[in-house]
Amino acid sequence: MYTISCSTAFESHTHCGSTISVCSMHLTSRVATARFLQKTASMELAEVVQWRRAILAVSLNLIALALSTTALLSSYWCEGTQKVPKPLCGKGKVTKCIVVPIPVESTNASGQNEVQYSWETGDDRFAFRYFHTGIWYSCEENILGTDEKCRSFLELTPPAERGILWLSLGSELVYIILLVISFGLLLLEIFYTGNPVCGMKLNAFAAVSSVLSGLLGMVAHMMYTQVFQATVSLGPEDWRPHSWEYGWAFYTAWASFTCCMASAVTTLNTYTKTLLEFRRNHKAFEQNLKEHTCFLNHKQMSFYVEKPINSLSESVDFYSELQKKVLLRDHSIDLEDVEESLEDEHC
Repeated sequence: MYTISCSTAFESHTHCGSTISVCSMHLTSRVATARFLQKTASMELAEVVQWRRAILAVSLNLIALALSTTALLSSYWCEGTQKVPKPLCGKGKVTKCIVVPIPVESTNASGQNEVQYSWETGDDRFAFRYFHTGIWYSCEENILGTDEKCRSFLELTPPAERGILWLSLGSELVYIILLVISFGLLLLEIFYTGNPVCGMKLNAFAAVSSVLSGLLGMVAHMMYTQVFQATVSLGPEDWRPHSWEYGWAFYTAWASFTCCMASAVTTLNTYTKTLLEFRRNHKAFEQNLKEHTCFLNHKQMSFYVEKPINSLSESVDFYSELQKKVLLRDHSIDLEDVEESLEDEHC
């Protein structure tokens, strides 16, 4: 009787132990699955946020490119009025001209002996015609007609300032070229998503190109402002403005510079956050390697530990590959353990 009770107790104890082990395996599997899904969801969320930042950087870069091209081709960087003498009123001219009264006694006089009088004095003898100026040319209102008279702005510039004007023009062109390059690199980063290393390299080059283009654009705008102010003081007498102000093209150029720098900051922010993320993953994977030594064989462990990492690009490939292998291995091992425990319980 004693032997039977002991065997029965042993069997019941074994059955309870197997039940506890199965429950613990179920719990471990659920925890591992939840951890796997959480890590996968966080990775997908990070990819979505990074994709949105890339779209924002491309949009800002495209806006900057459109605004800078419009400003470069426009002649409304500066506009104002010029003070010029009024012409004599003729048969076809009745506004902005000087009316000359003809005395009755002089109607029969010859043209050589005719004397014309004008009672207008001061500013009444002058007309204020509208003008607008850009990098390429300057246009002035034609008082005698309805069209405009345009001249090259380079011809109006003092000789001492023409070199600065050429530098300004060259900087504007390089500014637009760098914007085109950065725009192309950002597009490649968006559509070429197969390799994260190439994406980070394209992101870095696009950020550098955007920063350089923004600096060149700022210098070009400031140099043109200096040249125009010198032309106002030392330019031809018939061109010097009476009053002037900056036009819409000038503000468009500075808006382009603002969008360019915003695109550069967004691109640099994306690159920096990606770099910090991989550094954080570096520490996390070092800790995970210690915790999962029982799941990796000796050859794989020595490969990951002894593999040298010479650059950020190699580290991105290394940790991306390792993250996928560790997560998938954890999930598969937990499922295999649960299946084995269920088979043992069934037997």
